[in-house]
Amino acid sequence: MTDAASDIKSLSFEEALKQLETIVRELEQGNVPLERSIDMYERGDALRKHCDALLKSAEAKVEKIQLDQNGAPGGTAELDPQ
Repeated sequence: MTDAASDIKSLSFEEALKQLETIVRELEQGNVPLERSIDMYERGDALRKHCDALLKSAEAKVEKIQLDQNGAPGGTAELDPQ
């Protein structure tokens, strides 16, 4: 595992999201040289995947602790029923 990958794996969701937002903002401004843009895009993609994995893990935990109609742990109702 590269230093960058291990660095990302140690980030909390909030830290990773903040870094990702910074990268997106800088890339949207369009003032970044091409090589740096590529590096930033790659890090952004890794941060996005990390955030996605953390969200899926949190979703699984919520589903496990969800209570049924009697107040007992049970069922796996959807998190966002629409």
